[in-house]
Amino acid sequence: MPHSVSLINTIAAGLGLALVLGFIATKARLPALVGYLLAGVIIGPFTPGFVADAEIAAQLAEIGVMLLMFGVGLHFSLDDLLAVRKIALPGAVVQIAVATLMGMGLATFWGWSFGGALVFGLALSVASTVVLLRALETLGILDSFTGRVAVGWLVVEDLAMVLVLVLLPPLAEWLKGGDMGSSAALFKTLGWTLLQVGIFVALMLVVGRRVFPWLLWQVTRTGSRELFTLCVVAAAVSIAFGSAALFGVSFALGAFFAGMVMRESEFSHRAAEESLPLRDAFAVLFFVSVGMLFDPRVLVDRPFQVLAVVAIILVGKSIAAAALVLAFRYPLHTALTVSASLAQIGEFSFILIGLGMSLGLLPPEGQSLVLAGALISIAVNPVVFKGIEPIRSWLLARSAFARRLEQRDDPLAELPASTHDRYLSRQVVLVGYGRVGRRIAAALADKGIPYVVADENRDLVEKLREEGVAAVSGNAVEPVVLVQAHIARARMLVIATPDSMDVRQMIATARTLNPDIEIVVRTHNEEEARLLEQEHAGKIFLGEHELAQSMVRHVLDRAGAHG
Repeated sequence: MPHSVSLINTIAAGLGLALVLGFIATKARLPALVGYLLAGVIIGPFTPGFVADAEIAAQLAEIGVMLLMFGVGLHFSLDDLLAVRKIALPGAVVQIAVATLMGMGLATFWGWSFGGALVFGLALSVASTVVLLRALETLGILDSFTGRVAVGWLVVEDLAMVLVLVLLPPLAEWLKGGDMGSSAALFKTLGWTLLQVGIFVALMLVVGRRVFPWLLWQVTRTGSRELFTLCVVAAAVSIAFGSAALFGVSFALGAFFAGMVMRESEFSHRAAEESLPLRDAFAVLFFVSVGMLFDPRVLVDRPFQVLAVVAIILVGKSIAAAALVLAFRYPLHTALTVSASLAQIGEFSFILIGLGMSLGLLPPEGQSLVLAGALISIAVNPVVFKGIEPIRSWLLARSAFARRLEQRDDPLAELPASTHDRYLSRQVVLVGYGRVGRRIAAALADKGIPYVVADENRDLVEKLREEGVAAVSGNAVEPVVLVQAHIARARMLVIATPDSMDVRQMIATARTLNPDIEIVVRTHNEEEARLLEQEHAGKIFLGEHELAQSMVRHVLDRAGAHG
């Protein structure tokens, strides 16, 4: 076959095999990502048969990295991160440090250099955002507080890894034990790198966030869908390339900031939607190219090393994360969900090992060990998520310590003794204080109707208490939370959360404690809405458009009527 068609060969073989194996993986209830990685293994140089062009695959992978990071930046919400910052920020930083130290300890025991051990530990410390989002969507808890904590945690991990990608190249010689001349030379190199990054970031935040949304608006006015999609993709790739050529910044960081500035546009959702097929296609090629680097012989030649790597990912990281969440006095269920979210590694791990190999820091076996750990942990992750509830029930049934964690004295779990009587009788109990919940609360406050908020976010409840709002912390599915909100004497229960809680169990608890209570429910799920209506659960509001306004009107009408 002529060399000129090796690009076509690589793309056709990669996408075709990824489709087949991704489909099989999905049917086996595994993430499709497992199939993509296996497709790369099959067309890689370490297995018999057709071998794709590794050089072309590497360049396709670079484009995949750009578009992956562009997508991360496009969906990055500083507000969502700030909402869970008190747990996500320190939790992620400490967990990265603990997992990195575990990986470094293991690599040092194997006799690796300090630089190789560091890259190896960092690669094991960061989980896959792609795998996490798919898992949370499948479980229907992406929009819950627990889901936001898990996503916020991984956003902090991603930001930390972006910083690592910036600092690793200038530190490579020092990490390899080479002589960089003096400490002054090392700091000069670091300083120059950070200065270049700083100039790039400042340009993007000051100029880019104005220019690119304006450019997107001008292209939108043409009415051409093709030009709109081209503008989005060109911005992602051009900024990534320009950042590397002009400022020495990695493609990943450039693409991430391209997504961030594009998010400032009112057309960001359309940009995300219309660029998604291309981003998905190149993301698949990225994972296929990563699979091509995997040497399956590592499973036979180094089985105990593979088991040690998997143990760090599945057990070490999970225990560290669960302990940190519990230390912040969050429920056992939240701790188990966050720990399951982190029990895998993915795209940033692949980018890190690729950079580590190119800088001469990571030994060849390190690459295969990380890839083996990724394949196994991603394949096992759905099983880990399914085990959350059985593990929680088992712990509560057999461990007095777990029961104490579940029942510990939390000052935010009950209303203060000084709470006025008007909040203890004939009040509205408002479950969830998100976008819809806030609007309902503001309307109730304007009309002077007393209400009590129940929300899982302890930081939010603490802030509401400081503002003089009656609020309790906890999952309202648990009867004790509704009891603490004095549901037995309330006039109305308003469930303003998305479909992330067991609404029917919540309603059953409320009706048991207060048979005459009026109930208003928000849902996105048509089937759930139909079941609730058949069970005469209360007034059901379905959908997004005008949902908050309609709920506000209904709650005010009914609460005022009972006033």
